[in-house]
Amino acid sequence: MQTASVVEYGEAAQVLGDLWAMIETQQWDKIADLLDPAVQVRYVHTGEVLNAERYVRINRDYPGRWHAAVSDIVGGGDHAASCTRVYDGDQTFWVASFATTRDGRITELVEVWTEAGQQPPPSRMR
Repeated sequence: MQTASVVEYGEAAQVLGDLWAMIETQQWDKIADLLDPAVQVRYVHTGEVLNAERYVRINRDYPGRWHAAVSDIVGGGDHAASCTRVYDGDQTFWVASFATTRDGRITELVEVWTEAGQQPPPSRMR
């Protein structure tokens, strides 16, 4: 009989940090271990709601070689938030991620993406 390996994480911030580390190192098969089977990932900027399989597929299949560098991560209990720079050498995006976890897995993930280098509105350009 084969036993399943279970990875446990104590803090939501650790789980979210591990998710970004796996994205950076392109460990696509391992990302599913961090996601609850019923996870909902919501992209605020597009209105999409993704399940675990689609979330992994979108990240894995996105064209080019992208890097993820977490600049800040905070968390307590079952909640964590991170600010991450995602870049490929030509383009840079920033993403704010908000994760809820249970039993060491992400049950809900909300991401807000923005492109770096956008100009402020004219009223603030003084």
